[in-house]
Amino acid sequence: MKKYASLLLFALLLNGCDDGDLTVETFDFSEVAPSSCDDTFQLLYKIKNQESLLLQLPEETFVNEVTAVGDPVILNIDTDHKLFYRTYDGAVLKANICDAIRPATPNVTDEWNATSGQIEISTTVNYTVNETENSTRISGYTHNIAFKNLTYSKPSGEQVGPNFVFGTIVTPAVGLNLDFKEAAEQCSTSKQVYNYSTGNGTSLTIDNIDSNLIVNEVTAPNSPRTALITSTTNKVAYKVYEGVLTSSYFCNTTTPTSPAVAQIWNGENGVAGESGIIEVVTATLGPNIFTHTITLKNVILNNGNVNFKLGNSFLLGIITVNTN
Repeated sequence: MKKYASLLLFALLLNGCDDGDLTVETFDFSEVAPSSCDDTFQLLYKIKNQESLLLQLPEETFVNEVTAVGDPVILNIDTDHKLFYRTYDGAVLKANICDAIRPATPNVTDEWNATSGQIEISTTVNYTVNETENSTRISGYTHNIAFKNLTYSKPSGEQVGPNFVFGTIVTPAVGLNLDFKEAAEQCSTSKQVYNYSTGNGTSLTIDNIDSNLIVNEVTAPNSPRTALITSTTNKVAYKVYEGVLTSSYFCNTTTPTSPAVAQIWNGENGVAGESGIIEVVTATLGPNIFTHTITLKNVILNNGNVNFKLGNSFLLGIITVNTN
């Protein structure tokens, strides 16, 4: 009888405990992809029926730079980096999150805000591939967002939350335009070969070019002059600028400071018979007029730990020389 009485007392003690101390409230948005209110990515959100998860960030948080594996960008939850979980008394829509003048309903019935923790952002690059040309172009960057060591403040007190993955945001690649004029030029003193796009502020250049590449002599059929890209000679560079380019930017003793250079992509050193090859075919348009068609073969352009392939054959441009 005493045994049964003890079991009954134990059961009563369990029932007498505060259920709030035993219950851990959680939310789960793992099946919902994040969205952004606009292309600044300052307010990201997930909505599910009568719940929302909001991440507020400073503009330009997502930088188009690939992170090393296992080495994400880490941001602390603070007044500039905020995370909120909300429940409502009705179905929540994008307008309830993003509109400047938000609908009067539904109403927020509960809100948690993260008071501490870390945001981890891992970034990878996205490509479009042209298998025919063996070329790649950067189409954007994928940013994977995760949270660790979160603590929330909510009406019933503080709660430590589990680590979880928020999801991915894709930002576009900006400025990588490769539409150049057909006509290229060569500086008379530095011998730099260059082509540029006026509307998009990009250039493609060869510095310290081998003097044997551009010679005013017609090349034999199927016998172009060739040379490899190296770190000291035939240095190929693709640059993106923060403004419009004109021909006056080139061939100066001192490189102009405007427009400023935003990105530099350097040609990878060539391998004989395989990659990083500069090819020049010289023809004549008549007495004392020569054309030099400059083609880049299997050239890879690098910027930090990101690269892309120009393709099997990419026309840098055609230089026309009048020797009169």
